[in-house]
Amino acid sequence: MASRDRALSRFHTLARLNPPRPLRAIAAMVIIGIAVSVVFMIYVPWVQTSSGAGQVIAINPQDRLQNVTALVPGRIEKWYVQDGSIVKEGDPIVQITDTDPLLLQRLSAERSLAEARAAAAESALGTARLDVGRTSTLFREGLASQREAEQARIRVAEMEARVAEARAAMTQIDINLARQSLQLVRAPRNGVIQRINGGDRATLVSMGDVLATFAPTEARRVVEIYVDGRDAPLIRPDQRVRLEFEGWPAIQFSGWPSAAVGLFDGEVQQVDLAASTNGLFRVLVREAKGKARWPGEPYVRLGANVRGWIAMEEVSVGFELWRQLNDFPLQNPALMQENQTRAGVPSGNATGSTAAQ
Repeated sequence: MASRDRALSRFHTLARLNPPRPLRAIAAMVIIGIAVSVVFMIYVPWVQTSSGAGQVIAINPQDRLQNVTALVPGRIEKWYVQDGSIVKEGDPIVQITDTDPLLLQRLSAERSLAEARAAAAESALGTARLDVGRTSTLFREGLASQREAEQARIRVAEMEARVAEARAAMTQIDINLARQSLQLVRAPRNGVIQRINGGDRATLVSMGDVLATFAPTEARRVVEIYVDGRDAPLIRPDQRVRLEFEGWPAIQFSGWPSAAVGLFDGEVQQVDLAASTNGLFRVLVREAKGKARWPGEPYVRLGANVRGWIAMEEVSVGFELWRQLNDFPLQNPALMQENQTRAGVPSGNATGSTAAQ
């Protein structure tokens, strides 16, 4: 106390104020807090992240949501499924019949007629070829004129054209029969009928009309997230990504990944070269090898919302605060070194520039 009083006696104004003990304690805590904060911001590391939101998708287009369409025009005869039905590849979904119930019979009759015409044309062609041979022999012997020989060859060409025409008619009928065989629409692969859009027997459909929505199962999933254009050039394949799935409880600390709970690991698969319609760049993220598997069905379904944090460089907390206050882009020394090397800057100058930044 005596030493404190002697110290206060040197500061006459402060001695007259005589601050109370609680105020002096608060001042001491403020000073200590400032010192601790400075040390914290200088020495505590922080992992910079590029965040983005997106959803779970299937990397294979065949594994995505598909529309079951009518392959031929007609009317719906019978449904073999309903909403939520589980189907396997090749299982029937819907039967479509032509508006003419006797169409198949008529096509069969037309094909029989075309076969008869083709047989008759081929027989006539054979006879015409024999005539060409006989006429040529007679012409060499002087018993037939050149005109008769030429007419025989012309008849062969005419018969060949009739045979080709008959075969073309048979091919067209076969095509129509094959199209009618597509009236039974089958499941393209294993999946679930998500929604039926068609009606009953009174419903007429045209070729290409959507009859149902089909969701394949066992799809290979990836995550697509959209990041800002300033961060896209800094993202490289195989970079670590932390993912928070919709509906999955999680606590995220973007700067300290080890403290996060309920998040899953991923790796950057690719970054789109062009921006999407929303002005952001799409980043595809796959499951990280050797890490915990992502939640499967029914916990995380295709189309579920996801938020991701792509891990970048490790900096100090103070530097990160300064960067965000100034709205500067993320740091990537490797990319800066690469760009400066391309620009012809010596490695020593590049290192100095990086340190200055």
